[in-house]
Amino acid sequence: MKKVDGEQQLLTVSFTEKTECNEKDKLPGHSSVTARPPELDFQDVPTSSEEDILSGTLKDIYDRSITNSFEQEKKEVIKDNIKGLESEEHRLTEKIEDSKMEKNNEIFRNYLTYILFFLGTDMHNYCLLTYKHVWVQKLNIHVLNPSCFIKGPASVLENLKCNILNDASSLVVDDSEELVSNVVGIECYDYEKLLFPINIAIPFTSCFRGNYREIMVKVTDMNFQSNYLTPISLQGHQGNHKESFAEVKIYHLGVFSVLLCLKKETFTVPKVGLLQKLNVDSRISFCYRPEVFSSPAPMQLKIQPIEPSLVSALKARHDVYHSVISTSALVHVQHPSAQPFNSSVTVTLPCPPNPDKKRQGDETEHARAISAAVKMVAAAYHPRAVSTSVRKSGDNLSDTLKLLGHGNKEEGWKVFDDVIIQNAQNGLVSFELSEHLESFVVIRLSFLLENTYLLLFAQALEDALCSTMANVILHQKRENPYKIVVLLSASKELTNELQNLHEEGYFGPPEPTQQFPLRQGEQIHFRFRGNISASENGEDFRKVYRLIFHSQRQPRMELQVKEVDEFGNYSSPHYKGTAVFHKITREMIPKKWEQTLPYDEYQHQTPLCKLALTLPKHEKLIRRPQSTKRFFSDSSEAQWDNLLFWLAEELAEDNTSLFALCLPVRRSVLQLVRLKCPDNLTHQIYELLCCWKKTLPKSADKQQLLSRYLRKSGRSDLSEELRLKWQNKVFT
Repeated sequence: MKKVDGEQQLLTVSFTEKTECNEKDKLPGHSSVTARPPELDFQDVPTSSEEDILSGTLKDIYDRSITNSFEQEKKEVIKDNIKGLESEEHRLTEKIEDSKMEKNNEIFRNYLTYILFFLGTDMHNYCLLTYKHVWVQKLNIHVLNPSCFIKGPASVLENLKCNILNDASSLVVDDSEELVSNVVGIECYDYEKLLFPINIAIPFTSCFRGNYREIMVKVTDMNFQSNYLTPISLQGHQGNHKESFAEVKIYHLGVFSVLLCLKKETFTVPKVGLLQKLNVDSRISFCYRPEVFSSPAPMQLKIQPIEPSLVSALKARHDVYHSVISTSALVHVQHPSAQPFNSSVTVTLPCPPNPDKKRQGDETEHARAISAAVKMVAAAYHPRAVSTSVRKSGDNLSDTLKLLGHGNKEEGWKVFDDVIIQNAQNGLVSFELSEHLESFVVIRLSFLLENTYLLLFAQALEDALCSTMANVILHQKRENPYKIVVLLSASKELTNELQNLHEEGYFGPPEPTQQFPLRQGEQIHFRFRGNISASENGEDFRKVYRLIFHSQRQPRMELQVKEVDEFGNYSSPHYKGTAVFHKITREMIPKKWEQTLPYDEYQHQTPLCKLALTLPKHEKLIRRPQSTKRFFSDSSEAQWDNLLFWLAEELAEDNTSLFALCLPVRRSVLQLVRLKCPDNLTHQIYELLCCWKKTLPKSADKQQLLSRYLRKSGRSDLSEELRLKWQNKVFT
């Protein structure tokens, strides 16, 4: 309060101006608390450590702020007005002003509440004051990476809750759509306090976009009804976060995702006709003659390009498609008014010509040029030389063009033999369309193909456009084989993914699986069998894990593995297990946001693939007590034990192979000896000699037999030394 012209007035806090704090009272990690001007869209996010954030409580910050903002001025007011507060009128005025001060303190308390919401311990929900005390910006992050920015009234954002629903991404994508962001669900605690519109900006990462695709934001409600929003901006940053953000203005809540979709071109065909060249590809045009429609008709078109490599892959898998040379782009048309065509529509689109025809035409043209030069020389000496007729290159080669399409998906593909397709310049073709088709494509053939095979090719082409060839990779950490990574990779990116894994320290075996087709949003469920199990947190083992395929994102999971039975796989130096993978299509996934497909519903199906995994066994040091040491009741047995160990040491010094000893033992005995003592050749030879001795009867002359095998092995010197030691009873 301060005195103005003998009257006391209340000092209110203006949130449109900068609130200044003393240097000692600044918030932890911040220079000042500032209300941002309304012309700024999304503000920088303050950065501070979590310890600094938690160092001040709401009461501490509030007390310090109130003291600094009002205490000094209040003291001055009291000093200036002690002499003037003598009458009852002044006392009543003071009571009124105190009530105003309390109201103002309540406003300031709300202001601090918004700041503390940003500085709170909940690291997943942030709120920052921006617009004149009533506009705030909300940031929902996961591991310090923002998932969305929301701008709206403070009363609205206080009641909003943001969740990352990436586990439900299969439910928000369709064919020909590629997910390029997190799936963000926005809910409200109190719908009565909602005020629209609200601006939301979602970060996304698009590796490849092309001319035929565009960024759209898809909104899906709880009943899985969806609509698409065109972003009002695609900024490269929000505040200090340098990413691409798709910003849209929303009028209802739901589940939001940023998708890479085919560009939709919308136009209206008037009664006077129209020549429409598409923006995505100006070579594609639709010519509507006058009176094609009895009233203006809206049209929506999408162009889906077909890569030549895709056609080559289909031809490589099926020899029956060998006659297919090339195809045009797949055209999708929506005709909302559904008016019938009063006359035909001329469609022009590119369909690449036969490269062999062009090559052969060039060779023919070159041969004709040489022939013409020879005949010109001959004509100079022989005037009666026969003149040659000029023909167009490639007249002896003829291609066949076929139009395939369908009115709707339920009818299936159909071959339109009555449509005449003409070749135009630069690989363009044109034809007359007398009825509406939802999708159509032109196929160029080197020779005629039966319609049955053409329909199969069209269906295979459509399936291939909606799917991507992928591989499963399972690698182990070289320094820690108990840490593994499992990821889905598009086959065309397999080499790069393996290189990146090697740089991170992950290596095989096992090798990546064979490639298989996956559609957007399809899932790979896997679990471990055998003597190996896996866990994400080191506690819950024997679970079923899943990876959701999105070609623009990298489905990846890092797991910890361990053996199930410490004493299992006793005949192997490794613990053995198998990762079994199942493919889950989108049709198999239940339409529920928080429910996964039970393992029992698909475990009877044939697995998609399997990958074998091994873990090294721990080396165990067994210390036997004195009572378990071996004692021999027969002195000759103890002598033979010492003699065989001496012989094993002598043979190991010369690096003698087990097979070179020529002992009559089974191959399985040799393998068992190697597994028992993998790193010590002396112990291997000793164990082999002991196994051989056990097969002999007690009456056998062991020294004579062993000397014979040593001579056969080329060690006559050891054979003679063995005989001398046995005769002289020297066994140390």
